[in-house]
Amino acid sequence: MGKMLYSNQALKKLLVPLVFEQLLALLVGLADTLMISSVGEAAVSGVSLVDTINILIINIFTAFGTGGAVIAGHYLGKKAREEACKVGWQIFLFSVVSSLAITAVFLLFHNGLLQLIIGRVEPAVMENARSYLVITAVSFVPLAAYNACAGLFRTMGDSRTTLYISLFMNLLNVIGNAVLIYGYHMGTAGAALSTTFSRSVAAVVIFAMLFQDRREIHFKGQVTLRFRPELLKKILYIAVPNSLENSLFQLGKILTVSMISTMGTYAIAANAVCNTLASFNVLPGSAINSGIVAIVSVCIGAGELEQARHYTKKLMGLAEISVFFMSVLIVAASGWVIGFYHLSPQAARLAEQVLTYHAVMAVFAWLPSFSLPNTFRAAGDVMMPMTVAIASMWVFRLGFAYLLGIYFGFGLMGVWVAMTIDWIFRAICFILRFRGHKWERKMIEGRSL
Repeated sequence: MGKMLYSNQALKKLLVPLVFEQLLALLVGLADTLMISSVGEAAVSGVSLVDTINILIINIFTAFGTGGAVIAGHYLGKKAREEACKVGWQIFLFSVVSSLAITAVFLLFHNGLLQLIIGRVEPAVMENARSYLVITAVSFVPLAAYNACAGLFRTMGDSRTTLYISLFMNLLNVIGNAVLIYGYHMGTAGAALSTTFSRSVAAVVIFAMLFQDRREIHFKGQVTLRFRPELLKKILYIAVPNSLENSLFQLGKILTVSMISTMGTYAIAANAVCNTLASFNVLPGSAINSGIVAIVSVCIGAGELEQARHYTKKLMGLAEISVFFMSVLIVAASGWVIGFYHLSPQAARLAEQVLTYHAVMAVFAWLPSFSLPNTFRAAGDVMMPMTVAIASMWVFRLGFAYLLGIYFGFGLMGVWVAMTIDWIFRAICFILRFRGHKWERKMIEGRSL
């Protein structure tokens, strides 16, 4: 193993802001849900159903950003700064163009998409869902631009800048929610307008900052409306399987939510609250996953395969300890926090049971099923994690959700048990892959560069 590419101080500089950025985003999401909950359970349910669709779109943009970040990281590891800059602009351009097309589809066909995806729900729930979807669809372009740029900052090891921009964006969102929901009584439309405005401002700010040529990756001198096929091919080699995996994964989750929507408004509301609070449970792991992509891609580009393995183990160890403490906190405080959501007694009891189960299982199975694939992608090993994730989602998470949740009548708890069965299968497959050397050979064979 050669000279270590990242000191403990460098890791701290990258990871600590990532954790705070994730925490900030989740706290604002929590505040959003609490503010919307003052409008009623129909509003909470409508927004939660649309959020499953929005997460699908966000995952697509995140996959594009990850593809660009991985290839840019390879070039930084090889000290090819100019090529890294070119990759940065290409992924930004591709993200904006593709998001424009997606926005057009959602604006033109939102009614049909809602009927197809969430099925038949109460009229009040559907009306809130429609209002929220149409307005937030406008934010897809700035969201795609922001994700592309943020991925480049993390590849440079500069997560502090994205933290500050995220802080600014989320403060705008909270203030906008307060004004539009409480001041102008605009309900879900007010929440959606605030989200769209704050994302747009953040996208403009982070885009402008990438024109500073003192940065390792910048856009100065790179602006063009022409795609470069040789670079785009490398980016899409990582991005397309990742995007397909995330999209089908989220589609499976949407179909799962469709099952939950047949269980009654109380189950929809309980699931919405559980999704928000469960995100806090795995927050450190989610943040460190972003760091794994940035760190391992540079190690791979520098040809330091042993360091890629070393940093993966080190970061996963940190994440495991953090997730354990978060699980303890979730179990201790779930009843108290759920009380802020104004749920019916039946929904509140169900939410507390689900969260406790999730907290226990997150300690044992969540991390390897979601962290190790980032190491594989950073090395160009994209097909195996995609295949495993898609197969596991449709066989275990979706199949067992129907079997346990509907056929055997366990309801929402059965759906969440099915989710953890999916985790366990994926974790076993990815641990076995990591212990071998096939994922390392993807880079050696020149498939990613």
